[in-house]
Amino acid sequence: MTPDPAVQVADLSKRFGKFVAVDRVSFDVRRGEIFGFLGPNGSGKSTTIRMLCGILSPTSGTGRVAGFDVARDPERVRQHIGYMSQKFSLYQELTVWENLDFSAGLYGLVPTAAVARREEVLALTGLTDARDVLAHDLPGGLRQRLALACAIIHDPPVLFLDEPTAGVDPIARREFWGLIRTMAAAGTAILVTTHYMDEAEHCNSLAFIHEGRLIATGAPAALKTRLHGTLAEVRVAPDALVSTLAILQTCPVARDVALFGTALHVTLTSPTAMPALRAHLDAARRPDAEVEAVTPSLEDVFVSLVAREVEA
Repeated sequence: MTPDPAVQVADLSKRFGKFVAVDRVSFDVRRGEIFGFLGPNGSGKSTTIRMLCGILSPTSGTGRVAGFDVARDPERVRQHIGYMSQKFSLYQELTVWENLDFSAGLYGLVPTAAVARREEVLALTGLTDARDVLAHDLPGGLRQRLALACAIIHDPPVLFLDEPTAGVDPIARREFWGLIRTMAAAGTAILVTTHYMDEAEHCNSLAFIHEGRLIATGAPAALKTRLHGTLAEVRVAPDALVSTLAILQTCPVARDVALFGTALHVTLTSPTAMPALRAHLDAARRPDAEVEAVTPSLEDVFVSLVAREVEA
């Protein structure tokens, strides 16, 4: 028999007066799953997480975390989750070991169990050699590991990570995601928010949220099939990007146009529309533009879905 999901969300909503911050959101997170929650600032991600952490009461709908109802039993929910915020919020003047000791006390770990658990999380997060270092003196990547260690000191079955790698270097980001995968493999259900679309590829499932509503859910590979039409990449000189963007937005065969790094990504209305795109650029005196078909990324899918949501 399949066990119940670690997180169950059904038609969860939150209103602040007339403003609807979260609008009938539904999803499940299984044990051992990394669930990515993606959306721009103000889309409802943080409000949803606060409800699931038992901090905010839902206006309507239901949420269960680790078997407990977030509205009726928020204290029990908080005892069975770990939470790591985007901003480092531990005690800078305490050492790594002292921060872990403080967190263990907050979660009510008995002293003998707390010592053994501290050693475990130090080893898991690679902080054993930094145990006596002040949090203030740790580099950014190690600070994030310390924040994670404190969030899992009580071995919670559910872990919420809010932009956990914001502001850390690419190597530290890769190492941090290695830790996340290790914990998921051990059975922890992990809900993570991120602005890095390349990180979303590490997730087992994703949910895209826009203006409080879920606009798509599924595995990364499945979501990439949601982009209807051919994706073309257009490359021009950096000083011509903005003007070329305007030109492409008037192209009859372009459904969506978006900046993508130093290039432009264009979703075409059909696989046979590439010649028409080329002709449109030539007519607009952009014969130097390089055009080729490319495989869509999750960022392309997200931009396309949001564009369709806005049109609707």
